[in-house]
Amino acid sequence: MNLRQIEIFHAVYLHGTVSAAARALNVSQPSVTKVLRHAEQSIGLTLFERAKGRLIPTQDARTLFEEVSDVQDRVRSFRRACQNLKKGEGGLLRISSLPSLGLAAIPKAVARYIEGHERILFDLQTAHHDDILRRLYERTTDIAISFDVPASAPVTHKVIGEGELVVLFREEDFPDAPPRLHLEDLQGRDIISPVQSGPIGDLLAAELDRLGIALTESISARTYYVAAGLVRAGLGMAIVDNFTAEASIAEGLVNRPLQPALTFNINAVHLENRPPPHAANDFLELLSQVLDEM
Repeated sequence: MNLRQIEIFHAVYLHGTVSAAARALNVSQPSVTKVLRHAEQSIGLTLFERAKGRLIPTQDARTLFEEVSDVQDRVRSFRRACQNLKKGEGGLLRISSLPSLGLAAIPKAVARYIEGHERILFDLQTAHHDDILRRLYERTTDIAISFDVPASAPVTHKVIGEGELVVLFREEDFPDAPPRLHLEDLQGRDIISPVQSGPIGDLLAAELDRLGIALTESISARTYYVAAGLVRAGLGMAIVDNFTAEASIAEGLVNRPLQPALTFNINAVHLENRPPPHAANDFLELLSQVLDEM
């Protein structure tokens, strides 16, 4: 399908009728019907079935819709960037970050950047470790902010900060907690385990193995903000990165760093053959400052 056919398919899927799609796109109904018919012919699939005046997506259409939505988002971003450039304004900066950094660090850095660079357009995304390299390859992001660097991949990275693991818990569950906690202090307590959560989980698992410590894992959470939510619900304590802990603090919740400290780098990653836009340099400097403050 070409871009016009994708646009028509997307509108009909969302609005359910040709007339509603035509109004949304400000075109005639016959035009929508014609383009949709050509789209089905070009891919050899039936995309909609008629039922009581509405167009019902087929299973093939539902399968294609997610991919089409991604294309539509990218086209809209491209159009906005073109409009900004036409007006003499800044370009588009696409950044993917881990959810834990997207909770507070990235928004703070964007706010500071916009104070002095009002003409830039940000396209911010969150992605888990397994998705970061794919997004770089697919050109849906310019820079990925990550705790690790994909091994054996054609990427370049720059260390922009450091984080550490902390224990997040309800104060009532550990009222006499010292300023720093040893992993031994957590034995016998209900722990919401992040061991399966990417490289930081691997860092914790390696330290537990080194010390020969087995913690009582009540629940396993693959994302740290979910682990923080479980802590708030009184389901145990969690070992998370300090950025998630900082963004998750609420009344009655506290966190303590570990002793010895378990630290990790925060990296800005991009493809070797696709340097980020010039605007990225200033933004990464501000993000580095925010990370240091946190």
